[in-house]
Amino acid sequence: MALSASRIKPGDTHSETVVSNLTRTQIVQYAGASGDYNPIHTDEVYTTKAAGYPSVFAHGMLTMGLTGKMLTNYVGDGRLLKFGVRFTNQVWPGDTLVATATVTEVADLVVKLDVVTTNQDGKDVVRGSAEARIDP
Repeated sequence: MALSASRIKPGDTHSETVVSNLTRTQIVQYAGASGDYNPIHTDEVYTTKAAGYPSVFAHGMLTMGLTGKMLTNYVGDGRLLKFGVRFTNQVWPGDTLVATATVTEVADLVVKLDVVTTNQDGKDVVRGSAEARIDP
């Protein structure tokens, strides 16, 4: 059922687990789908020895895409008008991510949302906002 202005109000939230136990395979699959083969996402030896990170880590846009999945599940396909994020922390293999949208405003059949995605430790990995069309 589509969101309706008569049923939602500021402060309402929607949360979803968007990935459980993110795998290296999923990260590599995203590299293939996106064409972003930066070795910090796919090459453990390069990432640990040359770049100095503890492990490979997910692409920021993979995290944004997973967050966007929660948004479209909440507001419906084809309803997003705006969606933007800031990447606040890295996402590592094994992470479980929960994305949450909080209604901040409802006006003129548009809902404004604050968006945050956190890992299993409660650490924010993405923060942003979105706007979507809604029904009366």
